[in-house]
Amino acid sequence: MSTGTDPVSSEDARLTAWVAGRVQGVGFRWWVRSQALRLGLVGVAENLEDGRVKVVAEGPRQGCEELLGLLGTDSAPGRVTGVTHRWDQPRGGFSYFAER
Repeated sequence: MSTGTDPVSSEDARLTAWVAGRVQGVGFRWWVRSQALRLGLVGVAENLEDGRVKVVAEGPRQGCEELLGLLGTDSAPGRVTGVTHRWDQPRGGFSYFAER
């Protein structure tokens, strides 16, 4: 988890999160996509070779914060054992939320 104050204070933000646990092959990316769409976010959820899922989401800071809070809850498919994240300025380049 990030500690201290983060450098992003604008209304829009970019969240990058790495989710560990049993999160591949259980519908986790699809679930992340559905939550992101509900929150008005664009980005991507993709499987990593080491078994984690990487989530990149851009949009309203409040929506990104809510998505981050949901990633480790019991409502997420599979079993999440940890979430690390980073905040940044939005970079654009996404027009929807995709699964890879």
